Amino acid sequence: MAGHSQFKNIMHRKGRQDAAKSKLFSKLAREITVAAKLGLPDPAMNPRLRAAVLAARAENMSKDSIDRAIKKAQGGDAEAYDEIRYEGYGPGGVAVIVEVLTDNRNRTASDVRSYFTKTGGNLAETGAVSFMFDHVGVIEFDPDVASADAMLEAAIEAGADDVVSSETGHEVYAAQEQFANVAKALEAKFGEPRKAGLVWKPQNTVAIDDEKGEKLFKLLDLLNEHDDVQNVYANFEVSDALMAKMSA
Repeated sequence: MAGHSQFKNIMHRKGRQDAAKSKLFSKLAREITVAAKLGLPDPAMNPRLRAAVLAARAENMSKDSIDRAIKKAQGGDAEAYDEIRYEGYGPGGVAVIVEVLTDNRNRTASDVRSYFTKTGGNLAETGAVSFMFDHVGVIEFDPDVASADAMLEAAIEAGADDVVSSETGHEVYAAQEQFANVAKALEAKFGEPRKAGLVWKPQNTVAIDDEKGEKLFKLLDLLNEHDDVQNVYANFEVSDALMAKMSA
């Protein structure tokens, strides 16, 4: 999980910039609209919408903007988005999964392929790397809601599979079929989580040198900056020195 968490921290710092924030809000709104369109427009009755709303709240998106995105799904003017998963190999043989919501498949496929090629990676067939990841639910809480032991005990009791606690918070992992029940039980005990949704969790990580690491970060940056890309996951591990350099 190291690679994903490390990169998430970098994106979190970069996300403070206004331009990045505006783009992020657009992506969050798109996911809310799609989730509301596919199921009920009530977050309490629609797990995917609930996850989308939590993600938006975590980034301080206004209640008005969230409500507007939900209402958009109920009107006839909501764009039709295709959900697509791209898989490929980045520099150093790192496995990369890219989830997109797009209204133009050809444009998005062309862009994603060019990013992989430009950075020395290559796009592969769907299924080429996803077997190296587990598609699981994650529920995240701030570190001060409970001690590591208390969170572990509650998570096991709720039916979770794994808990990773650190100074940045608690990450509780659960199988997809258990995810909704685990999230509900933990929320009843600790309050609303800062995140709850499905992720691709690497089974193992690939260690790469700093030179390949810089190229990989370039690829991940390009992907994350694309309007249609919702989530990016990768199974890499890099040196502390490179992490410090990239997050400076």
